[in-house]
Amino acid sequence: MLLIGGPKQFGRKEPSMMIIGCDYHPSWQQICWLDTVTGETGEKKLEHASGEAEKFYRGLPGPALIGMESTGNCQWFVEMAAALGHDVWIGDAAKIRAADVRQQKHDRRDAALILKLLLEGRFPRIWTPSREEKDLRQLLIHRYKLVRIRAQVKTELQHLAMNQGVTKKRKLWSKAGEKALRELPLKPWASRRREDLFRIREMLNGQIGLLDQAVVEAAEKNEKARLLMTQPGVGPITSMAFVLTMGDVSRFQRGKQVASYLGLIPREYSSGGHRRYGSISKQGNRFMRMLLVEAAQGAVRCDPGMRSEYLHRCHRKAKGVAKVAAARKLAIRLYWMLRTNTGYPEVVRVESSSRVPVVVRHGG
Repeated sequence: MLLIGGPKQFGRKEPSMMIIGCDYHPSWQQICWLDTVTGETGEKKLEHASGEAEKFYRGLPGPALIGMESTGNCQWFVEMAAALGHDVWIGDAAKIRAADVRQQKHDRRDAALILKLLLEGRFPRIWTPSREEKDLRQLLIHRYKLVRIRAQVKTELQHLAMNQGVTKKRKLWSKAGEKALRELPLKPWASRRREDLFRIREMLNGQIGLLDQAVVEAAEKNEKARLLMTQPGVGPITSMAFVLTMGDVSRFQRGKQVASYLGLIPREYSSGGHRRYGSISKQGNRFMRMLLVEAAQGAVRCDPGMRSEYLHRCHRKAKGVAKVAAARKLAIRLYWMLRTNTGYPEVVRVESSSRVPVVVRHGG
């Protein structure tokens, strides 16, 4: 028999009349529900395109608690449910799956499992950003995608030059290099390709420039981002991405948890007293991890302490390993800057030190 918890269990002032486990798919969802007042339970498949799902949630007599796995393409549903007064909890998909030991998996069982975890108070709820934070994330992602497209365009132009015996590498993008590339004698269609690629690059440069300015303005308005930019090597893009990815840093008790959250710790296969470590886990936000590795390379050039550790590690390990280690150290430092509201260089004294008490300063 399943025990139904009181208001404290679900974090609400009043107990939910309806608790719903939702196995979400882009086109439809399978739900399993329990009415906490009458004890009635049931399950149903709801289509999205026909409006059946919205009609069901709009027709509920009171606010409901909806649990679902973290998944993509569900923003419209989360916003719709919230607008109707329902609470939507997003759970860790891996932990939800691990809670069921049986090998049989289908949508009805998944929805029933989510409902069971909600009722037993074991639902692995995760932090989710606000609507404003999600929109700022789109700004960073959009810029990143355009930068990748621009890099592909420049690679195509490099190939055109190399096919004509011109190997200038980075110097190809100097004024003299571009002039030489434009003056190369090419066949008609190769020449057309060159001109089109140059036009696409110029268009992308203009769009990326506007997005860069928007990121700078957003970072200047964000107090946490301004604090992180006091760290050498960290600019508006990295600082904003870190703030939007980490959210409330008080949910992390230690810096190691931050490194694990970002996938910057090694895999471990230890047993029987033998320790075996592999490459980094690469769990978490890949975009944030890439930005940290890039920012760390700037930090080791400007920060004497990080440069010393980086060079020392390069004597014993490959450069790639040293770069990831520097990124991990930078991530932990940024965490402590937010946790203690301390800028650089004062944060160097307190980061990851058990001898210095953590005192959260409010205000300036």
